[in-house]
Amino acid sequence: MATSDSRDVVIEATPAEILDVIADVESAPQWSSQHQGAEVLDRDADGRPGKVRLKLKTMGISDEQVVRYTWADDRVSWKLLESSQLKTQSASYTLTPDGDKTKVRFEITVDPAVPIPGFVLKRAMKGGLEAATDGLRKQVMKVKKR
Repeated sequence: MATSDSRDVVIEATPAEILDVIADVESAPQWSSQHQGAEVLDRDADGRPGKVRLKLKTMGISDEQVVRYTWADDRVSWKLLESSQLKTQSASYTLTPDGDKTKVRFEITVDPAVPIPGFVLKRAMKGGLEAATDGLRKQVMKVKKR
């Protein structure tokens, strides 16, 4: 059964600065505890990741996924192509400029391949949402200070 959730965060950066951090998928393990590794398999015409292989671990469950990214000026999304643990997954970041800050909305829908108790799935989703928002904010601020 598919489960969806979302979370908002405000980051003191431009949409372009935030998208640059997201596009650096190989660095995701530095700021997302769920990411164990990432490999770009192909890139789009602008050099951003297209097809990506991810190694993830959530709540003790390991998964290797292949996802396809789609990029826009104010949004990035991805859809699951292959996974051993999920039937489907789609996720996106939508960026709304607000002065010198950006409101970032992260949305995700997952459909596990095997039944997972509701409380375990909720905890896994919460951890993913925190990494995708708070972890992203911390990484953007770290990159901006360089």
